[in-house]
Amino acid sequence: MNYRLQSNRKANEGSSHPDRNAQFEYINKQTKKFQIKGNPIISVDAKKKERIGDFKNEGKEWRPKGQPEKVRIYDFEDKELGKGLPYGVYDITANKGWVSVGIDHDTAEFAGETIKRWWRKMGLPEYPNANELLIIADGGGSNGSRSRLWKVVLQELANETGLNISICHFPPGTSKWNKIEHRMFSYSTQNWRGKPLVSREVLVNLIGNTTTKNGLKIKSQLDKNKYTTGIKISDKELDNLNIEMDSFHGEWNYKIIPNRA
Repeated sequence: MNYRLQSNRKANEGSSHPDRNAQFEYINKQTKKFQIKGNPIISVDAKKKERIGDFKNEGKEWRPKGQPEKVRIYDFEDKELGKGLPYGVYDITANKGWVSVGIDHDTAEFAGETIKRWWRKMGLPEYPNANELLIIADGGGSNGSRSRLWKVVLQELANETGLNISICHFPPGTSKWNKIEHRMFSYSTQNWRGKPLVSREVLVNLIGNTTTKNGLKIKSQLDKNKYTTGIKISDKELDNLNIEMDSFHGEWNYKIIPNRA
């Protein structure tokens, strides 16, 4: 009857924003503008939480014949080991990345702390004369366009670094076009295929040892901080931000300037 066993195939993207393509072009234009000036452009995102322990990890790895690595039968979370939460920063121009592996919650403060660590360890040495930073992010999550706390955290980052920080968000339903997904996270995931993440240190090391033929280099570090969820930002706090909305979709494109006073 011409039937075959077939798995599901991702194809339905859902509704599309009418200015979706125009936003892609805007992001591309901003990227070229920053590259010409020699200023950094980073793509940021959080990866899904990974269970820590001797759990099965998808994929296959070379081992002696008949000696597969034995893991737990059940995938219930280990309460002592918990989970590891990777949040990444990918430098589009330099093809270098930074990943903080958190142990708590994916919040805007965690995202901001990761970007700070990237700037101190990798960004500043790479761009010592930079006066601007472009951040490209998804429209939702801890770095979402509607998150008030995300903007407050970026104001703190701008004040600390002295950088004018421009932010561009991808339109709804287009996060897979974020370069960090297919230029960094896809390779780090391959690097731990078939390897149980038995400890946080193993996860950090597997991420940090990821390389590609195109010269990708990643540094990784464990972030042991605790991050509070549900922080509310008042209208007054929001009004105190030194923020400039772009004329084209200011909710997606805006700049945060340091409070130099």
